[in-house]
Amino acid sequence: MKPNMAAVVMAVITLSGQAQTPSDSTLSALEFRDRISIGELINAYAHDADRRETRKQTDLFTDNATMEIYHQEPGTRKPDTVLRGRGELYTGFATLKKYDVTMHFIGQSTIHLFGDSATGEVYCLAHHIWEENGKRQLMVMGLRYYDTYIKLDNKWLFAKRILIFDWVDTRYSLP
Repeated sequence: MKPNMAAVVMAVITLSGQAQTPSDSTLSALEFRDRISIGELINAYAHDADRRETRKQTDLFTDNATMEIYHQEPGTRKPDTVLRGRGELYTGFATLKKYDVTMHFIGQSTIHLFGDSATGEVYCLAHHIWEENGKRQLMVMGLRYYDTYIKLDNKWLFAKRILIFDWVDTRYSLP
């Protein structure tokens, strides 16, 4: 059953401040769903990292996805590490198991939709706690991600994730 034009018009949702450009303040129902789905993808990545769900975290990426890791803004030098494909991503994500606990707080983000692909920037504060030489350690990192997303089989996935360490603070921590 095809929707009539009135139903399509009724499906248009107006969101102030959420448009792709300041001159376009309306999103279609599909664009709205895509933005929600990409937001859920971003949150699932942080959740799965904190729960040590390495397989679930890896499955948020396309088969041939890449992750580039920088300790300064990309473009000023080559990445410190590049993970290619789900196998390398899985191994990389498994390193979080060395911490007793982690907690990633997702901050502001931007999403730019281009049909079945999108780009975005995500801010994150990542907390890591572990014990070293009998003393509890806390490392807090200010992170940003430059993301490329793709919709495959009606599901949004990471095609590329650039992780930027803006700053890292490590100190002793009391329980």
